[in-house]
Amino acid sequence: MKQNRITAEKIKKSREITQKALGIAKKSIAKGKREEAEEILKMADCYLSDSKHFEKAGDLVNSFGSIYYAHGWLDTGARLKIFDVNDDKLFTIA
Repeated sequence: MKQNRITAEKIKKSREITQKALGIAKKSIAKGKREEAEEILKMADCYLSDSKHFEKAGDLVNSFGSIYYAHGWLDTGARLKIFDVNDDKLFTIA
């Protein structure tokens, strides 16, 4: 079934997935990549914070978008091998 609405439940599930990926990334910084990793982690944290702000304000579209920006930063770090991760369900690494 195609989902064409952003719901609070969808935001909750997406945020949980991104927070899980963030936790893994924080523990998986590749050797010699600390500075790059810190910048990516900061951006992901900021976008997750923005998501909560937007959700509280009733703006589910921007809340959902902010979660995906956060996850995009994490995926970028994984693809550039800044994070040494191998979970292809949480990260776009294949």
